[in-house]
Amino acid sequence: MDFSLSDEQKALQKTVHEFAANEIRPVALELDERAEFSWDIVRKAAKLGLTCSGVPEEYGGPGLGILDNTIIAEELGWGCVGVAACIALNGVAILPLLVAGSDEQKREYFTRLTDPDHPRLAAFGLTEPEAGSDAGSLRTMARRDGEDYVLNGSKCFITNGGLADFYTIFATVDREKGYGGITAFVVDGDSPGLITGKIEHKMGMRASQTAEIILEEVRVPAKNLIGGEGQGFYVAMQSLDISRPGVGIIGVGLARAAFEEALEYSKQRVQFGRPICRQQSIAFMLADMATKIDYARLLCQRAAWMLDQGLECIKESSMAKYVSTDIAMEVCTDAVQIHGGYGYMKEYPVEKFFRDAKILQIVEGTNQIQRLVLSAQLISG
Repeated sequence: MDFSLSDEQKALQKTVHEFAANEIRPVALELDERAEFSWDIVRKAAKLGLTCSGVPEEYGGPGLGILDNTIIAEELGWGCVGVAACIALNGVAILPLLVAGSDEQKREYFTRLTDPDHPRLAAFGLTEPEAGSDAGSLRTMARRDGEDYVLNGSKCFITNGGLADFYTIFATVDREKGYGGITAFVVDGDSPGLITGKIEHKMGMRASQTAEIILEEVRVPAKNLIGGEGQGFYVAMQSLDISRPGVGIIGVGLARAAFEEALEYSKQRVQFGRPICRQQSIAFMLADMATKIDYARLLCQRAAWMLDQGLECIKESSMAKYVSTDIAMEVCTDAVQIHGGYGYMKEYPVEKFFRDAKILQIVEGTNQIQRLVLSAQLISG
């Protein structure tokens, strides 16, 4: 059993870390303060192939595996969770096509993401106002009309909403069928009737754009159906099983950033005549934070490795997601605590880290849902 990264993976890690340190970190607090999405960073990321890292080589992408992409995601999460989210969402949005898309669909849509001179974003449209964790309750309808499907409904909390060149959208062809009616489509962002609704004002992850997407009589060619009618729930769940370790590892990157800030501050802050890192209560907190971060990373890397091997890892994927993001919240909370009153001030990065951490426990299936998935697997298995 070899836990080391290959030379290629180490080089990838170094490249993305330098990108995060030089291009993201210097502007992260400003982007957060202004709730501003940065196309400039996306353009620079595209030059490095980060906006299409999951696209297979035969479609013009780097063809990186899931484990390779966790290396990228950790470093981007270390830089800024909001920026990491908008870049990583390209990888999530193409998963339905990787899982069940046709060769024609892949050639059409993957190649849109691989031109470094014209960077594009994509988005994943599953969540609705009445269908969050309960995806079977989604209300967006798709009706067949000749050679097209016509979509009506709305999606909420869509990262890259209003910015995406295309969306993978889930709708139902028959509400009476529940999960069996859910169907997946790839929809062009400039389709008539596809409207950007409310831009959300968020607690954290403010450097990404999160929006409502409204679909009013949006005509989608039947060739844009992903898989077949009624296969959408399977496509969505398969996609989320693959994406969850990525969410977890973004949390690892965030936790690492918070730990580094807390460690450095504790070395500089003097109370009772010595640095507070020499106080046992703080030293033990730092030890626990470091241990948790390594623990979380290993869970994410194990799940990613299993996915690369083609192994089923529903349990491991859920574990990686909920444990890592819970740890991110815990570590960021402790980082604020170690900073004391200063940790509550916006001038210190740990204040932002604390706000960014919360959303990771919610997206891609809440951590309560992950425990439900895991327990069901254990009981049935």
